Amino acid sequence: MRAQRKRRLWMAGAIVLGVGSATALVMMALRENLEHFYSPTDIAEGRAPSARTLRLGGIVLEESLTRAPESLEVAFVVTDRFHELPVRFTGILPDLFREGQSVVATGKLEGQGLFVAEQVLAKHDENYMPAEVADAIERAKVKQSADAATSARPAPTGAVL
Repeated sequence: MRAQRKRRLWMAGAIVLGVGSATALVMMALRENLEHFYSPTDIAEGRAPSARTLRLGGIVLEESLTRAPESLEVAFVVTDRFHELPVRFTGILPDLFREGQSVVATGKLEGQGLFVAEQVLAKHDENYMPAEVADAIERAKVKQSADAATSARPAPTGAVL
């Protein structure tokens, strides 16, 4: 091989290696900073990581909102109508935050089944429900109906001759 050809081959290899390394670093950074969405059912079934920031979506359970006197700390329960998860948040809630309405909270799970929210987002009009919340509720309904059908089915008995 000629020297010029070898030099071009090395340059092409170095460029491919550099682009590959940069792509790998970007993908690792994105994976670490992604906030996955979970419903209370997903969390109750253990599908949510406890050490990472995640998004919890559902409906604020009626009559569950409590405010600490003389502070900005609030506690409420988020439900997907199948499971419930208590949430604690310190800060100012959005103006549209109400019991019985859709909410998405960003934060982390603490031991004992408590979600500590860093940010709370409320729905923006009376007909809106975040797509993730609607999907999670629909999945929970399908799972509940499948579980009900399985438990309602009589146990098989021995063969009749």
